[in-house]
Amino acid sequence: MQVDIRARGFELTEGLRQHTERRLDFALGWADYDIRKVAVRLFDINGPRGGEDKCCRIQITLPNAQDVVIEDTEADLYLAIDRAAERVENSVARRLERQKEHKHGTFKKAIVDDDKTTVDE
Repeated sequence: MQVDIRARGFELTEGLRQHTERRLDFALGWADYDIRKVAVRLFDINGPRGGEDKCCRIQITLPNAQDVVIEDTEADLYLAIDRAAERVENSVARRLERQKEHKHGTFKKAIVDDDKTTVDE
């Protein structure tokens, strides 16, 4: 899994980079084969004014599917990273499950007959 982490408006420390990489590895390690690229953008919306303005945007590139993009804003950047990683894990899992169902034809199709409706699997 190729991970690109960038910060805007502040310096990306080694500790912040390591935390982000660990969190993403924990959240998405199971899908490493399916994920082409992970782009993480960290930024401080209000700059030095403070407040709930630390943002983490994670974009996952999957083969044959639209990108998964999750953004979370918190007062603490580490918390924003944690929450975004958790949400992106759930979104990627759902997207990959839908792809597999469609690929393997496990979706159900209703067949309407004159007298009855049946489900073809």
